[in-house]
Amino acid sequence: MKNLMLPLVAAILALTAAPAAWAQKSGGTLRVTHRDNPPSASIHEEATISTVMPFMSVYNNLVVFDPKTKQNAPDHIVADLATSWKWNDDGTKLTFQLRDGVKWHDGKPFSSADVKCTWDMLISTDSKLRKNPRRTWYFNLKEITVNGDKEVTFHLARPQPSLLTMLAGAFSPVYPCHTSAQQMRTKPIGTGPFKFVELRQNEGIKLVKNQDYWKPGRPYLDAIEFSIIPSRATSSLAFVAGKFDLTFTAQIAAPALKDLMLQAPWAVCEMLPTNTQANLLVNRDKPPFDDPRIRKAMVLSIDRDSFTHIIGQGTNRQGGSMLPPPEGLWGMPADFLATVPGYGADHEKARAEGRKIMSELGYSADNPLKIKVSTRNIPTYRDQAVILIDHLKQVNIQGELEPLDTSVWYNRMARKDFTVGMNVQGVGIDDPDVVFYETFSCGSERNYTNYCNPEIEKLFEQQSRMMDIEARKKLVWEIDKKLQEDGARPVIQHDWAATCWRPEVKGLNLAVNTIYNHWRFEDVWIDR
Repeated sequence: MKNLMLPLVAAILALTAAPAAWAQKSGGTLRVTHRDNPPSASIHEEATISTVMPFMSVYNNLVVFDPKTKQNAPDHIVADLATSWKWNDDGTKLTFQLRDGVKWHDGKPFSSADVKCTWDMLISTDSKLRKNPRRTWYFNLKEITVNGDKEVTFHLARPQPSLLTMLAGAFSPVYPCHTSAQQMRTKPIGTGPFKFVELRQNEGIKLVKNQDYWKPGRPYLDAIEFSIIPSRATSSLAFVAGKFDLTFTAQIAAPALKDLMLQAPWAVCEMLPTNTQANLLVNRDKPPFDDPRIRKAMVLSIDRDSFTHIIGQGTNRQGGSMLPPPEGLWGMPADFLATVPGYGADHEKARAEGRKIMSELGYSADNPLKIKVSTRNIPTYRDQAVILIDHLKQVNIQGELEPLDTSVWYNRMARKDFTVGMNVQGVGIDDPDVVFYETFSCGSERNYTNYCNPEIEKLFEQQSRMMDIEARKKLVWEIDKKLQEDGARPVIQHDWAATCWRPEVKGLNLAVNTIYNHWRFEDVWIDR
């Protein structure tokens, strides 16, 4: 009797599930606002959501964070171009079996050679990439080998549990062997659900459906069009007026969200942590900032409570280098954070100490230290830079705002061509290996302040090997505390912001611990 019932139960389940599948409609163009000109279309060469959000759907990874889950985590990783993967016994080899029948957008077949080419390019000391911001992610990767067209193995120098997590992020797409790095910046070719059509500076980006996508029935949309609107107010008004279906991610701060919801109560909005942080950049190689006393005075001027209330109206959080819990998996808990110098509540006492330091160095209200505060010329950066300049005045440092276009900003940071900067940093993945090595390791391309502490790097290495998650967390907290005490890149706040879309947009799922990894758009459809 039990065996006879199984087909009936299966049939009932299929019928009850069918309406959800039938409800999805194919066709239509998703209209999205964009905040500025992406520096390029090459995800491996950039470090900004301005590139990731429009271009993630052009590519595929070996593996991805499950797009149906709300928190990116090591146990939420699913297959993409790989069908399966396996570690060897000592955790130094990770082997992937690859998918059959996948084609690049130009019709050429995807194979293990493409995977090898991609990571050879990333770890090479003579890379064809113009910029390689995540080379430090793969410091432990010795080589990549292939076994036929459908098997590839990553060989590590020592165990590193975070490798699979790093491969699951949007910053880890597979590139084609047969396409130059130069072409990938302007006319990228991928295996993803959407094909690149055009990028017009100051106008927009257009993608169209990949009719030969390897995943049957996907994507639903015919096209995606991003329109570049630098003004946050203009962008919001255009969304309210119905000209767009989706706002650029994390573009709407708490005050603006209240206004938008009053004008468009129909909008679907989610206010979430972005896993981006506002931090102070000080070029410690340029006088007078090579004097640690001045750097300390600058940190003492910062009232973090003021930032979180003005910018986030209470939504933003305070923390160290790692995203604060509960959304963040590795951030210092509140009781531990309270033990970190500079996170106390007596801001006037701290500023008095800062003024004393500056006075001993010959600076006063009548003779302030005059500096330029460089920042990226978009609202989320400028707003916080203005507050920072006001705070620096409290310790007799007079700042002048220097807003820079996106491409200029990243080039200047990479060349260390600045004195003081107000930065909003995102690394894409909530993981200590990603954050510590990319941001603070000696010689890293994104170590904008040239911080270098060999003793702390030994701790980076120690936590990176650890298999015990809870023990690793405790060491990560200690490392984070040391980084804040050192003033390596003082964290001011962790940003929260909203993304909004029209109710007709279905299948969109945002993560609570990153704005970077859920933009494949293959499951999104429009009910109109």
